[in-house]
Amino acid sequence: MMELGKGQKIPLKENFLTFKFERPTSALEIDTAAFLTQANGKVAGDEDFVFYGNARHNSGGVILENDAVEIDLNKIPRHVEKISLTATIYDAEKRRQNFSMIRGAVLKIFSRQNEIATFPLENFTVENAIVLGEIYRYKGTWKFNATGAGFSGGLAALCKNFGIEVNDVAPPPPPPEPPKSKINTRREKVKIPPPPVEPTQPKKVELRKGQKVNLTKKGAQLGEIVINLNWSQPPPSSGFFGRFKSKGIDLDLACLFELKDGTIGAVQALGNHFGTLNYPPYIALDGDDRTGSVAAGETIRVNGKFTDKIRRILIYTFIYEGAANWEEAKGVVTVKCPGSPELIVRMDEYGSTKHTCAIALLENVGGTFSVEKVVDFFDDSEQMDHAFDWGLSWTVGRKD
Repeated sequence: MMELGKGQKIPLKENFLTFKFERPTSALEIDTAAFLTQANGKVAGDEDFVFYGNARHNSGGVILENDAVEIDLNKIPRHVEKISLTATIYDAEKRRQNFSMIRGAVLKIFSRQNEIATFPLENFTVENAIVLGEIYRYKGTWKFNATGAGFSGGLAALCKNFGIEVNDVAPPPPPPEPPKSKINTRREKVKIPPPPVEPTQPKKVELRKGQKVNLTKKGAQLGEIVINLNWSQPPPSSGFFGRFKSKGIDLDLACLFELKDGTIGAVQALGNHFGTLNYPPYIALDGDDRTGSVAAGETIRVNGKFTDKIRRILIYTFIYEGAANWEEAKGVVTVKCPGSPELIVRMDEYGSTKHTCAIALLENVGGTFSVEKVVDFFDDSEQMDHAFDWGLSWTVGRKD
């Protein structure tokens, strides 16, 4: 039995599995659910939402039993690419409850015979809904991602993210062409008060290593995501720093990408792979600052209109020329998206003589992106690729 950390992925070698949400004794009413989504991150229909009002998927592949979800991977329909397991607090906004009130909660994974893994769920604040984890297809096999991503808005917000329109009160007379998905997630037909005003978000959030924050989705699409790297050269001086300056450090911003159709690749100045915004991979690098003197630094842009086509993005940097003196470079990455606080990732681990640093991992969660601070160092891009199970082939290259 292993203990998983946030973002850790493991292969699922058994076909019949049970995922159980366990918590200490608590007065809070917790509901578990599962969303069976297509490659676009949305359910195909209401039947692909398994919750207390629909406890058994019509394929028999997903069955809800109290706080446990039983999954038979052999029975999952072909159109399903991912199964997102969730936990929500019933009537949380009305009762002013959130997951900070529960301590020691864990998600446990069982095969028919043994407990396979446990995933501690902690460090939540105002969230009243959690994406516990994701079971997803990867190159013909199934894997599990320990997500642990918190949301506000309860089950209704999760349904909206996964493509289900929620009706919490008695419906009006049906229009001529009713919406495709209309599910009542209320246990009783009661009229609820308007939702409280959302608390003001902080303008900036500096991430800790391993911390994961979700970008806010306004409407049907995310806005453009702007990822910027800034670093500095040391001032001219004698001695060691003089030698560092004379060599000229060239710190490059780059990313690995994986699309939902299985396409993988890299966007980087080396090899002139600058990407494109309106066509795959929907990611573009603005330019190449070879000196660190350009005020704007280097910028990668992600087209938020195509979030449903992107599975994950690994932001990294490498020192093309110069000594591997990360402390002198003082690298800072910022992630900006309309409606979300500006996220700051400082490259504040020093002393490594390795030339490549994985900075942040963006993963598609219910149609938006979670952003996690990584800051891990590697000898080269190929070693980093293997660590994150990307699967690219690498050759030595140079800039023109």
